[in-house]
Amino acid sequence: MSKIFGRLVWIVPLALGVACSVEPSDQRPGLWLSGEVAQQPVSDWSFASDVKEIFIETATPYLIPHSVTIWCATLDGQLYVGAWAADTKRWVANVARDPNVRLEIGDTIYAQKLERVTDAETIARLDREYARKYELDEDDGADDDASTANWRVVARD
Repeated sequence: MSKIFGRLVWIVPLALGVACSVEPSDQRPGLWLSGEVAQQPVSDWSFASDVKEIFIETATPYLIPHSVTIWCATLDGQLYVGAWAADTKRWVANVARDPNVRLEIGDTIYAQKLERVTDAETIARLDREYARKYELDEDDGADDDASTANWRVVARD
């Protein structure tokens, strides 16, 4: 009997923790994103211009999704996501291994793919857009920081 109780002492809090932390919240990561899955491809992401935070869900090596809150920017109707101190972010490592992600914007889930942005001109434009959107000094974007990374959101293959 005490063996069963000992297991329940660990299983119940773990199950409650998983149930309560499915979606991310501010700086707390989550697991699965929930919402209505978009059925049509998106050709113009301009609607995300006014959205301050979105959620990204990535695939982990241990088959449980990892989701976090991130910022986004749009340029010419295309959606971009970025990470400062990218080398410290678990979601960035997951994207390097598997670029297929799910994004939650509002109540809608978009199954997409990320492509790394390396073009200096696009990165400079993104830095300016992030500075405008989030009311940052342009230097806050750390565009010369080697650990800053940006991705273009594209349709899955």
